[in-house]
Amino acid sequence: MRPHMHELQPLDLRKWLVHSQKTLSQAAAISQNKHLIGRRARYHMTNSVLVGDVGATNARFALVSNGNLNAISSFEVAKFGQFADVLAIFLKEHCSQTQIHQAFLAIAGPVKGERVPLTNSSWVIDARELQTGFGLQVRILNDFEAVALSLPSLTSTDLAQIGGGRPEAGAPMAVLGPGSGLGVACLIDHSERPVVIASEGGHATLAPICEQEDHIVAHLRERFGHVSAERAISGSGLENIYQAIAALEGLEIPPRNAAEITKSAFSGECQLARQSLSAFCAFLGSFAGNVALTFGARGGVYIAGGISPRILDFLIRSEFRKRFEAKGRLRNYLEAIPSYVITHPAAALIGLKSLVEATAQATLG
Repeated sequence: MRPHMHELQPLDLRKWLVHSQKTLSQAAAISQNKHLIGRRARYHMTNSVLVGDVGATNARFALVSNGNLNAISSFEVAKFGQFADVLAIFLKEHCSQTQIHQAFLAIAGPVKGERVPLTNSSWVIDARELQTGFGLQVRILNDFEAVALSLPSLTSTDLAQIGGGRPEAGAPMAVLGPGSGLGVACLIDHSERPVVIASEGGHATLAPICEQEDHIVAHLRERFGHVSAERAISGSGLENIYQAIAALEGLEIPPRNAAEITKSAFSGECQLARQSLSAFCAFLGSFAGNVALTFGARGGVYIAGGISPRILDFLIRSEFRKRFEAKGRLRNYLEAIPSYVITHPAAALIGLKSLVEATAQATLG
């Protein structure tokens, strides 16, 4: 007998093409996925990125490696003639065994283009010079833009709340902070990609709201012409307030820096120092309330910078929160908005780390 033969069916060309295309697409997807996984693995295993927070007082650097922010090195800006001197020391001490090709730098000054002068320092950060001198591909952003990017990553242990209720999810979050200057920014975090509004709000005109502040601002106007918020709400601003009150009261005083004024205010040995720090906190509260209204910051107002954590107990007992809420018909609106002092010592670097990760994710697709 002849063996049984299966009857051959005519080939359906359309079905064959659909099946083949599906198979090829699946294979391509698997190949692409393996390629991306490999690229991600190579990025996490071999790539370190330099992050730096450069202010008028201190410059802080760290490496982001394998998703971690490594040990932070800090340098006093006044001890170095230019930024490149500090960077060279950090790279020599921490990167001799690691090739660094990228850097993300947060700078205390308005960022326009690739050459950025610091507002309160003679340093200039030039991305092209850093590319030529160190082989670095540099991204520069405002320091408070970096601090704003840190806000979603901060926990309750990184914050001290002063008044208000609970932050509204998805609402704008404002950050400001006195240090060598006065920075301001806003984070809108209700989308897949957070948006930061950087600003130079610290240079907006200072608004006095009582007779003593009228006299202080008038005194500062004689010295500076335009009196910005930064002229009172910063380290040098505290010194300006101290000198203004002394002049108004006809007192002969020795020159004192902000740290000395603060120390004397804490100890109670100098009534003028205590008055000055109280006025500083009141100005800060009024300004923070203005920032909350400007951005509609129902997600909270966050006080950063080097001064506020050091005077936290004094700030809590001061008129800060009272002045924050003292906005007439909008008092109820402000009463609900929480205010916080950021106590984490490196919030800007935390923000830069999140930017490094987001950039890598976007690059990898």
